[in-house]
Amino acid sequence: MKIGITCYPTYGGSGVLASELGKFLAKRGHEIHFITSTIPYRLQRDFQERIYFHTVDMEPYPLFEHPPYDLALAAKMRDVFVSEGLDLLHVHYAIPHAISAYLAAQLLKPQRVPIVTTLHGTDITLVGQEKSFFDITRFGINESTVVTAVSDYLKERTESVFSPSKPIHRVHNFVDLDLFRHPAFGCHRSNFATPDQIVYIHISNFRPVKRIPDVIRIFAKVREQIDAVLVLVGEGPMLREAKELAAQLGVQKHVRYLGKQLDIVSILGCADVLLFPSEVESFGLAPLEAMACEVPVIASRSGGIPEVVAHGVSGFLADVGDVDSMATHAVELGRSKELRVVMGKAGRKAAKELFHPDRIVPQYEALYQLALNS
Repeated sequence: MKIGITCYPTYGGSGVLASELGKFLAKRGHEIHFITSTIPYRLQRDFQERIYFHTVDMEPYPLFEHPPYDLALAAKMRDVFVSEGLDLLHVHYAIPHAISAYLAAQLLKPQRVPIVTTLHGTDITLVGQEKSFFDITRFGINESTVVTAVSDYLKERTESVFSPSKPIHRVHNFVDLDLFRHPAFGCHRSNFATPDQIVYIHISNFRPVKRIPDVIRIFAKVREQIDAVLVLVGEGPMLREAKELAAQLGVQKHVRYLGKQLDIVSILGCADVLLFPSEVESFGLAPLEAMACEVPVIASRSGGIPEVVAHGVSGFLADVGDVDSMATHAVELGRSKELRVVMGKAGRKAAKELFHPDRIVPQYEALYQLALNS
C-alpha cells in the first residue's frame, strides 16, 4: 500500500508512534509518505527505504495574523495523494489533522479518499472538549473511514464524551525492542552519577499534566534516604518551576537537566527507575520504552497507564498526587538491585509479549484494508 501519514513532528507520544509505525510499515514493504510541517524527530537520523517526506508550505500573507496551517495541510494532502498515487491517509490527532484530511477528500471528489484517524489523548480529553472545538472534533471522528484509539481508556472516554457514529478500534502503542533494550548502546551513566548512585529519570514535554513538581518532591524524599541523582529529559513550560522547586527543597545539585534529546535510548537504558506521576496519560509511551529497557516504572494509576504497567510486577502505581506512596516505592527500588532486576525483566517480558511491533503493526494493516474496503 501507499500510505500518507500526518502527525505532529514533535517529542510527544503521537509523533513517536506515527514515526515508528511508518518505519515498520516501510520494513513490511509499504510505501510511506509523511505529510508534515517538518520531519518528525524520530526520523531525522537515518535514511530508510520506502519512506518519503512532503513538507507543508506556509506562505506568508499580510491578511492572516496566523497562517492557516490546517488549510495548507489539506492542500498538501490533496497534492501528495494525487502525485504519489496514495491509497489512504492515516492522520494522528483529530484536530486539525482529521479535518484537514476531510477537506483534502472533498477536494478530490469524486475520487474516494479513505481516512484512518488515530486518537492519542489530548485531542479527546483536553482540546476536543473545549466548547469551540467539541463539534468539529466529533465531526472529524465521524467523517473518518476508520478510527483508532491507543488504549481502552481512550476508546471508552471517546465513546462516552462524543458518542461517535463510527466504532472506535483500540490499537495499543508499541515499542521497537531491538532499539530499546538493556544494556543500552553507548550508555552515558558516568556523565550523570558516580558508580554507587541510583539514577532516577523523567522524560516528558514538561506540560502541567505531567505533574513535574511531583517528580521533584518524590526525588527530594528519596534523597533523604538514598544517594541518588535525578535526570530530567525534555523541555516545556514547567521546567522553570522544576528548577525553582529543586532549589527550594535543596536537591538542585543532584538534578541533571538534559533538555530535548534525540538519543533517548542510551539515556533511558542506563537509568535505574523511571518516575512518571502524570495527571492522566492516554497510554504511557515513556513507561513502555522504560520497560523495554528493563527499567522499573513508578507512575500514576490513571488513564491508560495501568494497561501498560502492572502494579507490583513491572513497577508500582499510586493515586495521582500521592507523592508519599510513590516516594516509598522509589526508595524500595533504589535500595534493592534484586527488585530492580526482577521488575526490569518482567517489564521487558510484557513489552515483548503485549507491545511488540509484530503484534501491533498487523492490526493497523488490517484496519487499512478495512478502510479500503468500506
